[in-house]
Amino acid sequence: EMKSKLLFGALLFVSNIAFAQSNDPVIMKINGQPVSRSEFEYSFNKNNSEGVIDKKSVAEYVDLFVNYKLKVEAAKEEHLDTLKSFLDEFAGYRDQQIRPAMITDADVEAEAHKIYTETQQRIDGNGGMAKLAHILVLVKQRATVNEQKAAKEKIDSIYNALQHGANFAELAKKCSDDKASAVNGGDLSWITKGMTLKEFEDAAWALKKGEMSKPVLSPAGWHIILMEDKGNFFPYESQRADILRFIEQRGLREKIIDNKLDSLSKQENTTPAKLLEAKRLEMESKDSDLRNLIREYHDGLLLYEISNRNVWDKAAKDVAGQTAYFKKNKKKYKWDEPRFKGMAYHVKDQADVKAVKDAVKNLPFDEWADKLRKTFNNDSILRIRVEKGLFKKGDNALVDREVFGVDTIVKPLKEYPIDAVYGKKLKAPKEMSDVKAQVLADYQDMLEKEWVANLRKKYTVWVDENVLKTVNKH
Repeated sequence: EMKSKLLFGALLFVSNIAFAQSNDPVIMKINGQPVSRSEFEYSFNKNNSEGVIDKKSVAEYVDLFVNYKLKVEAAKEEHLDTLKSFLDEFAGYRDQQIRPAMITDADVEAEAHKIYTETQQRIDGNGGMAKLAHILVLVKQRATVNEQKAAKEKIDSIYNALQHGANFAELAKKCSDDKASAVNGGDLSWITKGMTLKEFEDAAWALKKGEMSKPVLSPAGWHIILMEDKGNFFPYESQRADILRFIEQRGLREKIIDNKLDSLSKQENTTPAKLLEAKRLEMESKDSDLRNLIREYHDGLLLYEISNRNVWDKAAKDVAGQTAYFKKNKKKYKWDEPRFKGMAYHVKDQADVKAVKDAVKNLPFDEWADKLRKTFNNDSILRIRVEKGLFKKGDNALVDREVFGVDTIVKPLKEYPIDAVYGKKLKAPKEMSDVKAQVLADYQDMLEKEWVANLRKKYTVWVDENVLKTVNKH
């Protein structure tokens, strides 16, 4: 590969485009649209990696890939790629991949500086920071006159001791009612205005460094405050890690990206959407995996929409088609053993055994549940308990015993001691609804095959066998 690169470099007339093509040749054309080898490889390797149960060879995968691309072409022909719902969803996905690359670490750092500066100005403009300690004697909200008097006497005696040389931290540990700070000798560490009570704050900020207040009354009680240190807000470096964490936790990165897109689009007289699209093309030109990932998502959205219209949704709504398919392919849906189509039910009252049967006797099976609910279990009083369905042996103990003659113990239901069953034993499915899920899957499968056969007739498919041989071998 190195040799070929040097060779191409020497041939000055070989343009970059020709070089790119030689590096990533066209492996196939679907409806005239070229597919590069790297796109095919990306898809093949992703869907046939280690741990995939049904691994395909390259040759086997070509058919699946061609069918996929044919459906994408069909979606484009129906202009599904111009639907607002498609464009919005695709733009959302593309932006997830591209938006983070619109900013650099420097942009995030600048936002961190901005947050820091705003905080710093707010705090320093409002008295800065104070490193305080205090001793608190609590006064309850509804303290009696005697309790108030006792609290005042206690704070005065502490203040008196401090004036005569007692150690502030020792007294705080012993006497302060603010237990959280008492263990640290009354230390509240650094605080800013607005974090504590106004009366406390006014007294604290009036102190000079090293000064101690007289007893001060606040709604919490009596304080003696020690101003250990005063200063401006902490330096940026000490706060940087916390601010960056704050930016991530609050999802502020998205706001930084929005701001950058806004200012760039004003500078360059364009729109944020166009900037993102240009960034995508730039990133894709350098990173084929990203290009293939985004294309896979783009085509995948189209594939989902067109498949839903032509196969899944279409089959699900076409009950007549499902029924006709079932009638035509009845042999396919034979059971290996009989089923019981009906219900196992439990009642409180012997008369209800017959009443339940009479209620549903002439009704289609899918209307039973509704009729029973309205007849027996309305007004939130449960007269009966019912399990309805298509039972095979082993599904339900009561059905096993009553219908299939299995010697088994049926646990009685506490408040519904009388058990009964009602329905028909079937050797094979009688109607489509007996095997609905299977019929629907098979019917979808048939529609899919017919659709693909039509697409193969409609669009030309050309595969370069020589390039195909080089997949994962270059």
